Amino acid sequence: MYSFKNDYAEGAHPNILQKLIETNLIQQNGYGEDEYSIQAKELLRSKLLNPKASIFFLSGGTQSNLIVISSLLRGHEAVISAQTGHIFANETGAIEATGHRVITVDTADGKLSPDSITTVLNGYTLRPHVVKPRIVYISNSTEIGTIYQKEELEELYTFCQQHNLLLYMDGARLGHALTAANNDLTLADIASHTDVFYIGGTKNGALLGEAVVFNKPPLADDFDYVLKQKGALLAKGRLLGIQFLELFTDDLYFKLAKHANSMAQKIASAFSKRRFSFLTESTTNQIFPILPLAVIEKFSKRYDFYVWKNIDDNNSAIRIITSWATPEDIVEEFIKEIDGL
Repeated sequence: MYSFKNDYAEGAHPNILQKLIETNLIQQNGYGEDEYSIQAKELLRSKLLNPKASIFFLSGGTQSNLIVISSLLRGHEAVISAQTGHIFANETGAIEATGHRVITVDTADGKLSPDSITTVLNGYTLRPHVVKPRIVYISNSTEIGTIYQKEELEELYTFCQQHNLLLYMDGARLGHALTAANNDLTLADIASHTDVFYIGGTKNGALLGEAVVFNKPPLADDFDYVLKQKGALLAKGRLLGIQFLELFTDDLYFKLAKHANSMAQKIASAFSKRRFSFLTESTTNQIFPILPLAVIEKFSKRYDFYVWKNIDDNNSAIRIITSWATPEDIVEEFIKEIDGL
């Protein structure tokens, strides 16, 4: 049984484990003041082309979303998200538990646009009787595998600036978005066209960890206080710093994401040749083929995956996710089963 259920089923890339072993007995300052975290932040700033960016290492994606969003919102303010957005669909009401509403937009491709946000803003004008939309939350890649193009992100950011909104990007799978075949964004583009975003390590070769980037430092003035208060400031912050230093040395981060995308797209190509359709057009490491229930049952005997969405009485969409460590021979075996249907 091989799992295509997620992209964090494996531990960490061997380079990271080796670096952790090599540095294990070297004493360091705590709470992110170690030399590895400092070096990693400088390396990231150079790739972002933003020497003033404020960067913080956190342990996970939900933690990053929760702490960033709640720290930026005042009590009467809310966040806008696609209905498929992680903060709405998969975080157990974490944002709402802090007293902030998540206003959702129903979108077929998982992405937000100025038009969809305008519709929300027009519905929240009865001041002071309704919450005030303040943050626009997006994911790249999205929870359904789609990505933002440069023009889309630029238009969205310009719109947010014009309407006094903050644009926050969830980058749990940012590496996969930036290495997708049809991507035209860079890390520097994202740093220029968001207010805050994070670079996900957990789903791309790290043991754990995300790098939260405030592109406008004043937004992070008290973020260190918030981290400590919320229990997110690790005494052994070196564990996160070392991982990001290793991931962004020689662009290992992008090499790992590119491999994951390549494996997923090989599988997608096999399904396409058999004329199966897909729930979304994904060029990343998540694909959503729509299959007859009998085929799903057949595949489930050898492979683990999520049945994502019921389409009709006879068909459902499944989610296949590949990772930085997905073996090509496993993918080839799966493709043979697809070809043999």
